[in-house]
Amino acid sequence: MRLKGKKTTLDDFRRKCREHNLSMTPQRLAIYQVLMNATDHPSAEQVFQEVKTAFPDLSIDTVYRTLATFSQIGVIRVVEGYGQAKRYDPDMESHHHFRCTECDRIVDFREKSFDNLPIPAIIKNQVVVSHVKVILEGVCEQCRKG
Repeated sequence: MRLKGKKTTLDDFRRKCREHNLSMTPQRLAIYQVLMNATDHPSAEQVFQEVKTAFPDLSIDTVYRTLATFSQIGVIRVVEGYGQAKRYDPDMESHHHFRCTECDRIVDFREKSFDNLPIPAIIKNQVVVSHVKVILEGVCEQCRKG
């Protein structure tokens, strides 16, 4: 389940690529489109499986490097699990995630109080925080009923 958020438009994507001197290759565009059409938070492997039908010579390494580049230029975010495969999120609006430890499903949610978490005093003067993301983990409703 994905809450409606701000996804980068194709024009925004092209502009970001130009700003970072990235050529608009058919493979990059295909990877981008898979992400934009995703209703979940796909892994690199899931993106690869979808894109390789159109580009059979595409390597999984190319997908990993492309996703890393997309994250660096700010068109997607990485949703990291501890010990799990990285998952990718095209919603660039501030939000947080719940990950089910049973089925590994990731659900977006928005909570203003989480956006405004205070920086702990012990590190406040040592760091500059650029982004706050909260990941809650537990068992989703479907798995609890299951």
